[in-house]
Amino acid sequence: MTTLFISDLHLDDRRPETTALLLRFLSEQATSADALYILGDLFEFWLGDDVPSKSSVEVAAALAELKARGVPCYFMHGNRDFLIQNDYAESAGMTLLPEEYIADLYGEKVLLMHGDSLCTDDIPYQQFREMVRNPLWQQDFLAKTPQERLQAALEARDASATHKGAVDMDIMDVNADQVLNRFIRHGVHRMIHGHTHRPAIHELEVNGEAAERIVLGDWYTQGSVLRVTPGSYDLAVLA
Repeated sequence: MTTLFISDLHLDDRRPETTALLLRFLSEQATSADALYILGDLFEFWLGDDVPSKSSVEVAAALAELKARGVPCYFMHGNRDFLIQNDYAESAGMTLLPEEYIADLYGEKVLLMHGDSLCTDDIPYQQFREMVRNPLWQQDFLAKTPQERLQAALEARDASATHKGAVDMDIMDVNADQVLNRFIRHGVHRMIHGHTHRPAIHELEVNGEAAERIVLGDWYTQGSVLRVTPGSYDLAVLA
C-alpha cells in the first residue's frame, strides 16, 4: 500500500533526460501504487492544450497507461502549468484537483497544495500570480497564436529568473503565518506541497499539537518522490 507524490518536474523538450526519468518511474515504480499525485509544475511552461510538445504527448500516453493498469493520477496546477485544462487532463487520464485539496491517506486527512500561494513575502510574484490566474487574462492569452504564446512564456520565465537573482531567497520561501493559517483552516496536522524546491520534512506545532509540513523536491538535477504508506512518509531521491 503506497501513494506517490511528485512535483516541480519542469519537463521541457530541451531536457529529454528528465522526461526519460519520469517515464521510467511511471513504468517501473508507479505501477504498483495505490495512486499518484502530481502537485504542479509538471511542465516548464504550458501554452495551452492545443499546443502539444513531444514531452507532453509522451507523458500523457504514459499516464494513460498507468490509469489503465488501475493507478489513478491526480493533478494540481502549479505556477508554470496553470493553463492545463480538461482536454489534456482527459488524454492523460488525470483528475484535476483544486489548489487546496484534502486527501484521505490511509485514514489521515492531509492538505495538498502546490505551495506558491504560501509565499506571500514575495509580493511581485503574488501580483503576477493574481494576474495570470484571472480568467479574462487566460482567455486573452489563449486567443493568441502559439508563437505569440511561446514568446510571452519565455519572457515571463526570463523575468522570473531575473527576479530570483535580485531578491533574498528566503523571501521566496513560505510565510510561516500562511502555513499556520492553512493548518487551522483545514483542521489538519499534515501538509504536502512543492514549489520552493527545498525538499524537507518540517516539524512544527499548531494549537499545541504536533504537525508536519512536507516539501517535495524538484527534478532539475535528479528526481524526487514522496512515498506514503500507512504510518510512514518517506521523501526519497530518484537517480
